[in-house]
Amino acid sequence: MSITAENTENLQEIEQQWAVKALTHAEAYMSVLSARHPSKLTNLTGIDSKIYEHFRSMFPTLNIEILDEDNDFKSPEAKAKWREFIMQYEKPANAEEEKKDLEVIKDYNFGSLLRTNCHHDYSAENSMLVVRVQFWAIEIARNREGFNTEFCKESSS
Repeated sequence: MSITAENTENLQEIEQQWAVKALTHAEAYMSVLSARHPSKLTNLTGIDSKIYEHFRSMFPTLNIEILDEDNDFKSPEAKAKWREFIMQYEKPANAEEEKKDLEVIKDYNFGSLLRTNCHHDYSAENSMLVVRVQFWAIEIARNREGFNTEFCKESSS
């Protein structure tokens, strides 16, 4: 019998390993934010511009400054829209197949912590669980739209 999500219990050890990876990713990102002005963070993924354009074409009015987890991510409508967005970054099942408009993001569906209020650091009250490509989309938009500046120790010039 093969192991699948449907026939495997969530083992505490696996959950803890995942949590450590998500926290490590969050800490690394905050280190980058404190070291460089957000306006200079233009190549976090290698395809930042494509992610940003795709994100804003699908979510033109999403308030990235303060996210509403229930309405922006968990409502049936939001889930369907996010699923469509996320799947554009999935590696094709057939290695011969190519993505037409967008590129694959490594670990696009790994769990990541995202700050709900961009003016505050990570905390239990200011974090939500998303997949990696959602994290990149929101944070790239925040950097390009002038948010995240309070964490930076470097001037913008």
